[in-house]
Amino acid sequence: MGDKAHTHPGAAGRATAADHPASVRNVVLVGHSGSGKTTLVEALALTAGAVNRAGRVEDGGCVSDYDDMEHRQQRSVQLSLVPVEWDGIKINLLDTPGYADFVGELRAGLRAADAALFVVSASDGVDGSTRMVWEECAAVGMPRAIVITHLEAARADFEEMTRICAEAFGGDDPDAVLPLYLPLHGPPAPDGHAPVTGLVGLLSRKLFDYASGERVASEPGEAELPQLDEARSMLIEGIISESEDETLMERYLGGEQVDVKTLIEDLERAVARGVFFPVLAAAPAADGARQGLGTVELLELITRGFPTPLERAAPRVTTPEGAGRELRMCDPEESLVAEVVKTSSDPYVGRISMVRVFSGTLRADQTVHVSGHGMTDRGHEDHDVDERIGALSTPFGKQQRPVSHVIAGDLACVAKLTRAETGDTLSAKEDPLLMAPWEMPDPLLPLAIEAHSKPDEDKLSQGLARLVAEDPTMRLEHNQDTHQVVLWCLGEAHADVALERLRSRYGVQVDVVPHRVSLRETFGGRAAGRGRHVKQSGGHGQYAICEIEVEPLPGGSGIEFVDKVVGGAVPRQFIPSVEKGVRTQAAKGVAAGHPLIDVRVTLLDGKAHSVDSSDAAFQTAGALALREAAAEARIHLLEPVAEVSVLVGDDYVGAVMSDLSGRRGKVLGTEQTSGGRTLIRAEVPEIEIGRYAVDLRSLSHGTARFDRRYARHEPMPAQVADRLREEVRVAS
Repeated sequence: MGDKAHTHPGAAGRATAADHPASVRNVVLVGHSGSGKTTLVEALALTAGAVNRAGRVEDGGCVSDYDDMEHRQQRSVQLSLVPVEWDGIKINLLDTPGYADFVGELRAGLRAADAALFVVSASDGVDGSTRMVWEECAAVGMPRAIVITHLEAARADFEEMTRICAEAFGGDDPDAVLPLYLPLHGPPAPDGHAPVTGLVGLLSRKLFDYASGERVASEPGEAELPQLDEARSMLIEGIISESEDETLMERYLGGEQVDVKTLIEDLERAVARGVFFPVLAAAPAADGARQGLGTVELLELITRGFPTPLERAAPRVTTPEGAGRELRMCDPEESLVAEVVKTSSDPYVGRISMVRVFSGTLRADQTVHVSGHGMTDRGHEDHDVDERIGALSTPFGKQQRPVSHVIAGDLACVAKLTRAETGDTLSAKEDPLLMAPWEMPDPLLPLAIEAHSKPDEDKLSQGLARLVAEDPTMRLEHNQDTHQVVLWCLGEAHADVALERLRSRYGVQVDVVPHRVSLRETFGGRAAGRGRHVKQSGGHGQYAICEIEVEPLPGGSGIEFVDKVVGGAVPRQFIPSVEKGVRTQAAKGVAAGHPLIDVRVTLLDGKAHSVDSSDAAFQTAGALALREAAAEARIHLLEPVAEVSVLVGDDYVGAVMSDLSGRRGKVLGTEQTSGGRTLIRAEVPEIEIGRYAVDLRSLSHGTARFDRRYARHEPMPAQVADRLREEVRVAS
């Protein structure tokens, strides 16, 4: 790496369809919001000749962050695919949002990619969420490299950032995180900051000057040699320590000079295996320049050091019924297996599905089988249908460049797959298969919405269905207790984007209303009630009287109905009618309109009329008896309690536990986990954690995550119940 002299390739840099998996590289860019991922993608596209000036294609649009919503949000909110070509290799650059609310887009990018570029800002450093993603990549052995940006910032220090990255990402082996190049500084500016104008290659021992706007190679001067030799020795030792040749380190320490070609080959193998993580520097091109600082070096690393799709371990494949299936993965001649990694909508084209082909070849006008399973809990239906592939294309900004086919290992877009959703599998019609879905975070921030007007109400259902089909990190709930439509999101920004998409893409205006939790009612003690439903004036009369006793039961008991009528006071055929009336009234509530639970209702006595008694009359009498008993009893409000597990860095354990206590939570215990984190288990009333997804992120600086599940309903404290009743009274 770093030995070739490259010129601007012009139109040759525009990627189309690949002809063999070995000529494809799929790379995802990862980093916190504002680290410079999108700017870097545009700089790489410029250097590869895919754009005519920084970030622009022929129509003047950006190659990434081209969506109008992203302009309004002033940040990336979705996964973008930017294909470029370098040295005959097609590089699919996957630009991901850095904001935590859009981690679903990041996970989709990780699924589609075979290697990752971690983009770190020299002015901001490494944040906790980036460390967590690094650990996720490490767990699956994904090859990674680090790119340091914003070197033009005041007090930016490449050497210090390299040390920080080695500390953050190196784990037990910080020598596996080392720079391949050192920055070359120009004359100091008036503020004392010396801009970076070039790079010095540690292996090639060459200087690459970008001051002219293009990469110019030369020999380093005497001033650069001492620093170069020291860093070069560390790099060589780091490469050799990961070499598959176990004798190389011994020979090197014995004084043998290792050939640069051998070092580069070992470096490339170590990077591809995910055991060595090079650090590089990059900056966008200046106005009028054709190459940004470090972009050639990055393209060289991607094409020569990152693995091909042939080297990736493929996800598990089964039949739709669950039987295992073995395939020669990434073989263009095999049976088709592809996955929808992203779904979006275009106002002119309609639904567009970004697809990664893992096996076989996807062709335009081909009929494929679409399988979708495993996310019914998020409002996504199971489906097994056949659909015809429409136009195939490779995206570039707002443009879609047509291609005839897509081979195993490559990515492309498919138009008008009406049933396919994000995470679905496309396979051969005659050989339907299913890929194991990737892990997605649970959306834990509720957004209760109502249609703004009658026309919006007519379009709301379809708009919501399309919204959750595009975004598997969003869950749609129609709450049967509160009668609310709830969109569960990952955070406030995620919720804002959902509302914006409903309005701008699907023409649905909604109002956000307070989210209500599913409360319950129960009796605080024994009570008796008499239900009398007697009407005998004109026409057929109604006559039913019943007497009941109600007593509380332990939590989880539900409604228990007991018949203790003697002597036929209530005819046998009407006892089920009384029970039905009691249960119907219990479902409606007896005090504040919440379902009644955990009581035993005993029918003791009653009266009937030989002509006027009926099923309907005794149903009404049963309901009246329950209401009368409730009027004489103390009714408790029951609130749902959730079991909450919080995984948080040790530095924030005290703050998180204190916060949980302030939410009326009961901490059940803590458990030390790897990576300097602690798992906190607690029980917390759900009414107290409606915005916990947002508050926990703020409390832990984005480093903590949590999950929750329903545990039970239990009595709400009197002062909280009184406050809630007052709020309902004022609102009504």
